[in-house]
Amino acid sequence: MLKTLREYIKEAEQKGVAIGHFNISNLEGLHGIYNGAKKLSTEIGELVPVIIGVSEGEEKFAGLEMVYDMVHSIRDEHDYPIFLNADHHSSFESVKACIDEGFDMVIFDGAKLSLDENIKITKQCVDYAHEVIKNTGRDILVEAELGFIGSGSDIKEVIPEGAGILTTPVDAKNFVDATGIDLFAPSVGSIHGLIKSGKPHINADLVREIAEITNVPLVLHGGSGLRDEDFTNAIKAGISIVHINSELRLAYRDEVEKAIDQNPNEITPAKLLTPAVEAIESIVYNRLKLFNNITP
Repeated sequence: MLKTLREYIKEAEQKGVAIGHFNISNLEGLHGIYNGAKKLSTEIGELVPVIIGVSEGEEKFAGLEMVYDMVHSIRDEHDYPIFLNADHHSSFESVKACIDEGFDMVIFDGAKLSLDENIKITKQCVDYAHEVIKNTGRDILVEAELGFIGSGSDIKEVIPEGAGILTTPVDAKNFVDATGIDLFAPSVGSIHGLIKSGKPHINADLVREIAEITNVPLVLHGGSGLRDEDFTNAIKAGISIVHINSELRLAYRDEVEKAIDQNPNEITPAKLLTPAVEAIESIVYNRLKLFNNITP
């Protein structure tokens, strides 16, 4: 029987590794992520857990029920530790809908709100999740964030104005204590999207301080484009989950464009999209190796 996501996160903490979180908006993305995780699991002889994320936009495109069915069919049919997260949801209502659908994890994103409003709605999400846990026996994790690291999974020329303000340990502790969240996403140097001018280094010392003072698992958002050593240092300092999205989107787009350019008369989707699936698989495989401290 598979462990819960909460148990896998605790295990990752004990091992000093991190769980990879990858977003999807279609079936091809899911196939690529699962194939990459399964490939690594087969090589090391141990199941490597993975989290599938859907933002509100991705969820709207793919369909809430459809996303749930796709992810859980893999878990149920293959007995694989693949979990589903409502990534960056901006209202209690959208979080509630995902909890009711059966998601394993939800993220309320109140980074643009006032601190009081962020705490208020985050606590509302936590209280509802606890109510569902009590009534159903399901295990549901609630994550929230403090500090602004920009928005949008896209390619940016430079770091957006106002992004990159780091979360202080004191503010982190006060926020976690006030909300009762299971997971915390601080601003520690990463920025959402890909930055042409280069991303700043992760402040590993700050990660360590926040991990120690909050005593909850930490999540690193905006992982695409970071240097390998930033991931490694952040994980050693206390990051338990790492988000990757923009890298997958860019690879998908590039491979589809290349396939169409090289095969202008081809109209079979399976043939045009297979290279994109394989590109996603390769990225996920290599990222999971890094996050799990697996050397060649």
